[in-house]
Amino acid sequence: MQTVNIFWFRRDLRLQDNAGLYHALKSNKPVVPVFIFDTNILEELEDKADRRVEFIHAALEEMQSQLIKSGSSLEVYYGTPLSVYKTLLSKYKIEKVFANHDYEPYAFEREKLIADLLNANGASLVTYKDQVLLEKDEVLKDDGKPYTVFTPYSRKWKAVLTDFHLKAYPTEKYFDNFYKQQAVAIPSLQTIGFIAVDKPFPSKNLNEELVKKYQEQRNFPAIQGTSQLGVHLRFGTISIRALAVKSKDLSETYLNELIWRDFYHMILWHFPKVGKGKAFKAAYDNIEWRNDSGEFECWCNGQTGYPIVDAGMRELNATGFMHNRVRMIVASFLTKHLLLDWRLGEAYFAQKLLDFDLAANNGGWQWAAGSGCDAAPYFRIFNPYLQTQKFDPQLNYIKKWVPEFQEFNYPKPIVEHELARKRCLEVYSKTLKNDGVIILKD
Repeated sequence: MQTVNIFWFRRDLRLQDNAGLYHALKSNKPVVPVFIFDTNILEELEDKADRRVEFIHAALEEMQSQLIKSGSSLEVYYGTPLSVYKTLLSKYKIEKVFANHDYEPYAFEREKLIADLLNANGASLVTYKDQVLLEKDEVLKDDGKPYTVFTPYSRKWKAVLTDFHLKAYPTEKYFDNFYKQQAVAIPSLQTIGFIAVDKPFPSKNLNEELVKKYQEQRNFPAIQGTSQLGVHLRFGTISIRALAVKSKDLSETYLNELIWRDFYHMILWHFPKVGKGKAFKAAYDNIEWRNDSGEFECWCNGQTGYPIVDAGMRELNATGFMHNRVRMIVASFLTKHLLLDWRLGEAYFAQKLLDFDLAANNGGWQWAAGSGCDAAPYFRIFNPYLQTQKFDPQLNYIKKWVPEFQEFNYPKPIVEHELARKRCLEVYSKTLKNDGVIILKD
């Protein structure tokens, strides 16, 4: 039986500048590259045309074409990780499995199962930092505690970051260390129960001119002012290090977005309860949400009678993308105008967003609801009309996604703004006051 090491691809679907892969290839055994279509995850996806699965499949095919040139092949499996590793242990004598860190609660459970199985068979699992620039305990307050407010975190982050953290891992130098074998067929999407939509995905190339104008243009949804690289960062088809190197001298505002990403992954690591449906600020778990299923459906379908909100939801439903500014508007609307539980919105975004990332999605929703770390205060309630005036003054974004907004058949507002604002303030302040939270005046 051949003795090998495994590299387990997860959210790092590239061969270049991949930390865990670099360490695997530098080990003293041939490396078998493995990907698992995890049925524990896939069976939760109701939409069998989920474009994220299609994106992963395309990324695997791209890697496979590179591996074939090196005389190697991906081994792609469909099943639970535990069953797949039992198969791998029957096929190879495994010394180590290399992977990159994943900070989500399910990943911890999955890794413990696999580590225990490997240990029982004389092997081990080793993981490395790859999907963020600074992680876990690398950015802490002077007292050794984690930051829970972004601005001081970002200052410390910039003080801690060095060129070492941005250095690429030269994996190409060691491609000859991949295990040599004939190409192994990748299961088709149909085989694993999904279908292709065949719409183009956002480019993985950074538009440097866009980044230079990012500060001025990023808040206007009618303009192509954001990089739309989120899906590539989510699945690791680009390197966060390479992106930071390219962008850090072009726009500090853009770099701050990468720091926010590190911040939310750090929060998820130190406060795992936020990834399990709990508010970061415990008092907010006691808010009496209305949870009107009819109003939630109107929000989901872009039929609230607020054009900027409806435009965002329709963009999301049609494309799997929503502009960052509009994400804040629709989240504020759901949680504060409709007084619907932020977890409903979080779950809907998790279902629809191409770039869905648990840490960032949870952080954004809890920010909007006021329940998170460094969140918008409970009395900050976005006025959709003012947001439209500021960020879509010519109504170009609204006209694209809600062309009937001035017509008779367009729904009346689901709730009147001032009434919703008053109701929200009353419910939030009553709950928080009862929990001993200091109430600030608007």
